[in-house]
Amino acid sequence: MSDSIKHECGIAMIRLLKPLEYYQEKYGTNSYGLNKLYLLMEKQHNRGQEGAGVACVKLDAKPGDEYIFRERSTGSNAIHRTFESIHAHINDVNNPNNNSFKGELYMGHLRYSTTGRSGISYVHPFLRRNNWKSRNIALAGNFNLTNVDEIFNFIVSQGQHPRHNADTFIILELIGYLLDRQVEKLYEQYKWNGATGPEINKLIEENLDVENIIREASRMWDGGYVMCGLIGSGDAFAFRDPWGIRPAFYYQDDEVVVIASERPVIQTVMNVAYDDVKELNPGQSIVIKNNGTVNLTQIHQPRETSACSFERIYFSRGSDKDIYTERKALGKKLVDQVLKSIDNDLDNTVFSFIPNTAEVAFYGLVEGMEEHLNNKKIKQIREKNGSLTEQDLQDILAKRIRFEKVAIKDIKLRTFIAEDNNRNDLATHVYDITYGSIRPGIDNLVVIDDSIVRGTTLKQSIIKILDRLNPKKIIIVSSSPQVRFPDCYGIDMSRMNEFIAFKAAVELMKDQGREAEIEKIYKKSKAQEGFPKEKIKNYAVEIYNSFTDEEVSAKIAEMLTPADTKASVEIVYQTIEALHKACPNHTGDWYFSGEYPTPGGTRLVNQAFINYIEGSDKRMVE
Repeated sequence: MSDSIKHECGIAMIRLLKPLEYYQEKYGTNSYGLNKLYLLMEKQHNRGQEGAGVACVKLDAKPGDEYIFRERSTGSNAIHRTFESIHAHINDVNNPNNNSFKGELYMGHLRYSTTGRSGISYVHPFLRRNNWKSRNIALAGNFNLTNVDEIFNFIVSQGQHPRHNADTFIILELIGYLLDRQVEKLYEQYKWNGATGPEINKLIEENLDVENIIREASRMWDGGYVMCGLIGSGDAFAFRDPWGIRPAFYYQDDEVVVIASERPVIQTVMNVAYDDVKELNPGQSIVIKNNGTVNLTQIHQPRETSACSFERIYFSRGSDKDIYTERKALGKKLVDQVLKSIDNDLDNTVFSFIPNTAEVAFYGLVEGMEEHLNNKKIKQIREKNGSLTEQDLQDILAKRIRFEKVAIKDIKLRTFIAEDNNRNDLATHVYDITYGSIRPGIDNLVVIDDSIVRGTTLKQSIIKILDRLNPKKIIIVSSSPQVRFPDCYGIDMSRMNEFIAFKAAVELMKDQGREAEIEKIYKKSKAQEGFPKEKIKNYAVEIYNSFTDEEVSAKIAEMLTPADTKASVEIVYQTIEALHKACPNHTGDWYFSGEYPTPGGTRLVNQAFINYIEGSDKRMVE
């Protein structure tokens, strides 16, 4: 993605099923779980770079000894600094009996803010402490809830006084409240039956119904989420939203249970096969009890599956077997559109990609072009009907798809650029070009990107530097459809004015003198303020209704082409239909189609459109 868009959060969890001495004897370290957690987090570094945190629970700690630990850091090197601090605790020579982070349960989190809130207090895991082990909980997740106000009001109605209104704080308080209630109920039950002192604690810890707690807590949640938690008494859990919006995978053997946001991460870290790693189903939970028992439970009935397609296009690691195949398919699905753009002139066209994350889609595009060219060769040979000369045959067989590494990103330079008056000039040098890679004035240049969201980098940098090669035509190809609407489930795309497709459609309406229609759409949207979320409609889709995808793409190209560009510029987007064919099991496409899987999502896009018209820069998710 050439535009800078913040990623989603990532989660990692490990439950050791053997005593620590087992790992010391077999692997030479009692930090086996901690080391694996570090690898799981580093392998998911693509998901979050704003902050990192780790929580640990030690089983069978003696009264007076700490049993739940947490460390967090912020910044681009947060993972390294978090683990550096953890190892400093572990290796503290002034505390020879130190048990810090030497436990059986580990949970890690990688944070990327999607709400604009930052700082160490917003870095997961969140921790709720109590003198009762069974009332302590550490919580982390990859999520955004769209009805935090409703959940907040519910908590207040139960007599609580939350100190924050951010969704993570609210969720922690809600789960903590239900945990408290269940512990109190079990305490009274066992006390009534004659149990006393430590015996009551043991019975409570053995019989906590974690599934019921998270079922009750999440009953009214609207949004996309994977939530993980560690309870001080030794239970661990993870559960996924019933729409399957956010991803979660797990692996289990007789030594460990591992949970992470991405399959290949578990495969690599644990050195296991694709089929050994399972996906947590929509609405499903995995609970590991303090005795090591693992339970999979359907805590909510699955809704119509809307797994995030952006995971397949961009966010998840391309080393996943299925994702790699799907990204190639996304490239191949663009063949017909690209052929039309270059007027079928493969002899005078060079293919490339920007940035590196688009490389796999590029392979698919080139593969599709090669298939097209081979079919063309076969047709030419057949049409000659045996009258081919040796030279004719050599000329036909010599034809190849031409591709080059045309642009290379200067990572250090991009990191250096600040928001100042000279930023645009500096941004033009973020990419270096390969001079001599195309024939000036003769060749078309086709460059594939995984998505074009804002288009800022295209206008400020990419098109300008590609034009220095003097191509006849520049075709920028997006392997994803036009991003037309905000995300509200965990990706930082929350304002309508961020999307070049939306701005292009609005400009098209203005070009046609249809400002009054925009005002009507605004009034219909505004009239819905205060409606129950289930009654709200996304009227913003009407901005696009009278234009074809091609018309919007043409306007985008016009808006993003710098004034002094010599080559003609065209922008080609994937179609939603082709996206679903390439990624058939990940049909969540609300940012392309405006069809949100939850009522809360529709409510928030309605507010985002109102904010745009009223000139507010407020995020729709706060």
